[in-house]
Amino acid sequence: MRRMRAIPAGVGAALLLVAGLLTGCSAETTEAADSCADAPNGTPIAAAGPTATATDLATNPEIATGYRTGMTPVRTHSYAVSTANPVATAAACRILAAGGTAADALVVAQTVLGLVEPQASGIGGGAFLLYYDAAGKSIEAYDGRETAPAAATENYLRWISETDHTAPQPNPRASGRSIGVPGALRLLEAAHRDHGEQPWHDLFTPAIDLADNGFDISARLASQIEESAPALARDPGARAYFLQPDGTAKPQGHHLSNPAMAKTLGAIATDGADAFYTGAIARDIVDTAADTAAGRTAGRLSLDDLAGYQAKKRTPLCTDYRTHHICGMPTPSSGGITVAATLGILENFDLGALGPHDLDRDGGEPAAEAVHLISEAERLAYADRDKYVADSDFVPLPGGSPDALLDKQYLKDRAATIGPAHAMGTARAGDFGPVPLGTAPQQPEHGTSHISVVDRHGNAAAMTTTVESAFGSYHMTDGFVLNNQLTDFSAEPTGTDGLPLANRVSPGKRPRSSMSPTLIFDRTAGGTRGDLVGVTGSPGGSVIIQFVVKALVGLLDWHLDPQQAVSQVAFGAANTPVTGVGGEHPAIDATSGGDHDPLVRALRAMGHQVSVDQQSSGLSALQRTSDGWIGGADPRREGTVLGDAR
Repeated sequence: MRRMRAIPAGVGAALLLVAGLLTGCSAETTEAADSCADAPNGTPIAAAGPTATATDLATNPEIATGYRTGMTPVRTHSYAVSTANPVATAAACRILAAGGTAADALVVAQTVLGLVEPQASGIGGGAFLLYYDAAGKSIEAYDGRETAPAAATENYLRWISETDHTAPQPNPRASGRSIGVPGALRLLEAAHRDHGEQPWHDLFTPAIDLADNGFDISARLASQIEESAPALARDPGARAYFLQPDGTAKPQGHHLSNPAMAKTLGAIATDGADAFYTGAIARDIVDTAADTAAGRTAGRLSLDDLAGYQAKKRTPLCTDYRTHHICGMPTPSSGGITVAATLGILENFDLGALGPHDLDRDGGEPAAEAVHLISEAERLAYADRDKYVADSDFVPLPGGSPDALLDKQYLKDRAATIGPAHAMGTARAGDFGPVPLGTAPQQPEHGTSHISVVDRHGNAAAMTTTVESAFGSYHMTDGFVLNNQLTDFSAEPTGTDGLPLANRVSPGKRPRSSMSPTLIFDRTAGGTRGDLVGVTGSPGGSVIIQFVVKALVGLLDWHLDPQQAVSQVAFGAANTPVTGVGGEHPAIDATSGGDHDPLVRALRAMGHQVSVDQQSSGLSALQRTSDGWIGGADPRREGTVLGDAR
């Protein structure tokens, strides 16, 4: 029996526009073959759209929009893709169906995501990519992180000038000071040059057609526009695009076209990324960053900053975890090193014996002992991250490489500091001798999107992409939003001890990130890297690390399927006394601050300060099986998985 679930409100009309892209793509669940052909006009099957709810935007990248219960994993044969929006997933899937590579699919997915979820990602932002080349059995890490302009000083986010110590207006995030040189397009260009097979020009057609023909605003996008309307109103371009003439938010279902974006993408399709980094588009970016409308402080981006930007290839950060080999992103992302450190600490505990109980499609209920151990391991890993990890082109790691922070004996010693039944509150960073770095309270970090993809050739990509906070800097030009990535730097250049901070602003420097695109491999009996078995990643600001750790433990220690692993309760901690337990999950009783929930009560008895604020993760996970792939998309956003049916 075939079961059809509802198309999320507000995205159906947009999917009709790309229905022709869906040939060869389906979403076969473990229960039934819910093929795209079964839905009207070839639209993909997806769970009903979540309901928007208020959230704490200091700890979440975007407004929380609820939870889709009972999602089932998707099984495919030779290729699969998961993005945060069904329109982007469908477009990328068609490229895979036509024999395109994972690199080809990334270009399509990113350009479409920039239209349908501009609050999270787009060509005005940056990205990190891990790419597995099956033919060469090689892994490459691409760094498309934004950079600070050459005119930036260490006080760039702190005050307007050395003679005017007024803070950037209306605040650092919404001023031009927050805008870094975008890196996403240079990254995509490099990955496509190395691994693409479809013509660059053709990969922009889905997004150009969507921009020209328009799409219906989804429930999630509508909620975020409404939440951000006062800030969007300060920018002429953003106000015209996202708001009604009376200043209210354009609502769910409003048909939104973007001819300016179609023109921009057409230029990039024809002339490559140079069309973005030089010429008219580059001049518009510089002028928009310098705009002082509504009293905004101007940024100091220059044409030379844009023309000189380079995406960098870096050495992937790969470590062992039990019987697997985990590869993540190196600096300037802190994600790979902090995930690896957390797992290295957890390797000293038998997590397999502490799996969730009352297991269901939503991942069951986690054991308090497991949440305690994982949160404590994360506190220790974040403590080292906060002190030592930044753009290592500017501030070297202890010992000059990740090895000291990830040494097995060092992590075993860190694990020994975890009490079995009492929370440590705040962890101390490890002692690596006279490292001249200060400590300070950490800046909140924000938002993102994630793409997981495997192609029929065996290649795979995990790419996390971002404009930082919801709608970035609220500055818009030529149809796209500009990032506010520089607010991932520490605004203060020195710590409470007077020493310079690792993540202070410097010209040309890349701000520390928490993005954690991850590839999972078997480990052979000889200890070498074996076959690719998984792809995962998530949005979520600095909490990305916790989301990815949760998914990896779910997959590898608790043997959950990918949908259960991403659906399970969100939990974890940064280096503060607060442990988060996602109150949006149906297994958690978030009423009265969680006072009646058994897990929350057990954690509080151990000394944890527990928050049950709703989480806004956007995990996806793809896992190899004996006869193909099985995937899951986060029920907290609009994401879907598609591929070829078995």
